This record gives sequence, structure tokens and C-alpha cells, in this order.
Amino acid sequence: MADAEPLPSAPAAAPVAAQEEDEEDDGDESPTPEPGPRPPAPPMMTFKPMTFLYVFLGFLGIWMLFDGQARNQIAGLLGTSGSNPGPLYTLIGFGSSYLLLTMAAAGAIEMLITAVAYNFTTDWVKAARVQSWSSAFRKVQMAAIRSGKKDRLDALKPHQERLARLSSEVSIAQFKGMAITYFLLILIYTWVGLVIAQASAAEQTIVLGGASIDLMHDVVAKFIPWWFLIFSLYTIPFSMVFRRVLKHLWLVRYARDHPRAPAPPLPGAPGGVA
Repeated sequence: MADAEPLPSAPAAAPVAAQEEDEEDDGDESPTPEPGPRPPAPPMMTFKPMTFLYVFLGFLGIWMLFDGQARNQIAGLLGTSGSNPGPLYTLIGFGSSYLLLTMAAAGAIEMLITAVAYNFTTDWVKAARVQSWSSAFRKVQMAAIRSGKKDRLDALKPHQERLARLSSEVSIAQFKGMAITYFLLILIYTWVGLVIAQASAAEQTIVLGGASIDLMHDVVAKFIPWWFLIFSLYTIPFSMVFRRVLKHLWLVRYARDHPRAPAPPLPGAPGGVA
């Protein structure tokens, strides 16, 4: 009697059953959705030369304020006398013979550069709008506080947050201009002091109002000499004039580049709606 073939075991039958199930599922299986596009990667921080310049000048100004030797060395690069002629001394030093004219020219250059820096970094229209919005918001906020209603104060919070963000943007823009102003203020004042200090005694003596004045002589307390006071009086009008002129030119250019649509005519006016 021949040996009977062994019955197929369960593991051997499993692939057949699995194949039959796969064939049954193929008819009902829906196509696998394709993956959507990947979200864009977050932008990487880019190097901004102007931001680096503002930060560098700000830290350099602070360093010069506390380190007198570094302050004098940096200012000395501009030239302080005939034996040390630098670019600025060659331009407006006049051989130390006209120190008042030198101080006036230095004050004009300093205030012109700082005015240009403020004009470049400040959006005057945005600053005016934020100031107007802040004034109006304070009135509404005080009225809400006096009413004692919490829901009115809660309704003002989103507007307060937006106003705070806009105010910080305007302040940051002004700080950029202040970094250049701060550095130039220390640099030019130090340079003027060095030029006058290295001039001869006759050149340091000027006639003002019929009286002879030594520019190196202290006039206020024991640390503010005459030259410091006179130079400060030069810079104030220059600052006011340059800033007003440049701001006016900025606003004129802005109005030219952003023309406003004409307002609709009023009812009853000639050409208006009857």
C-alpha cells in the first residue's frame, strides 16, 4: 500500500487564503492619497549690514565714552594739527587759525549727518499715525476705566497690544538713528577739544563781545570750558534746521509717491449729488 500524501498543513494553506483575501480587497481598496507639498522651511536669519553698522557704532560710542585713551585715539585719526593733518582737519581745520569757524563747520557736519540718519531710519508718517492713535486710545481707555465695566476694558486689549507693537517698531527705528548720533556726538566733540588743545595760546584766545576769552578756560563749574559751551550753541540751530528741512523733503516725496484718492463731492456742492 502506497504511502498517502500528507495533508497540507495550516501554514502551507495560509498564503493561499491570504492571497484570496488580497484579491478580494483589491477591488474595494481606494487609491492611497499622495502626500501634499511640504510646508516651507522657516526663513533663516540673514545678515543685514545696516543693522550691524548701527549696533557696532552704538557699542563703539559706549566704549569711547568710558575709555578716554581710545576716544582720543579714534578722534585723532581725523587730524588735530598741522603736524597731524587728517581728512577732517585738512577740510575744516584752517591751520587752527580760525577756531570759531572750525567749530561752526564741525557742528554743521555733525548735525547734517545725524539728521540724515534720523531721516533714513524714521517713517515720519507712521510715527505721526502712532502718536495720533496713542492719544485717541488713551481717551477711550480712561473712559472705559471710569465706567468700571470689565467687558469694555477687555474689548480694548487687542487694540492695546497692536498699538504697543506699532509703538515699539517706531521706537526701534529711532534707536537706530540714535546709535549714529551718539557715536558722532562723542567723536566730533572729542575732535574739537583736541584741535583746540593742540593750538597755540594765541590761537586759543578769541575776542567775543569786546572781551578776550580763553577757549580752554572753564566757564561752568570746573569741567565745562568755553569751547564746549560755544560749540554746543552752534549745534542746536543746525540740528533744528537740518531736521526740519529733511523731514519736509521726506514728506513731500512720500506724498508724491503715495497720492491720495480725491474725496467724493459733498451733496449740494457744484458737481455733487443733489
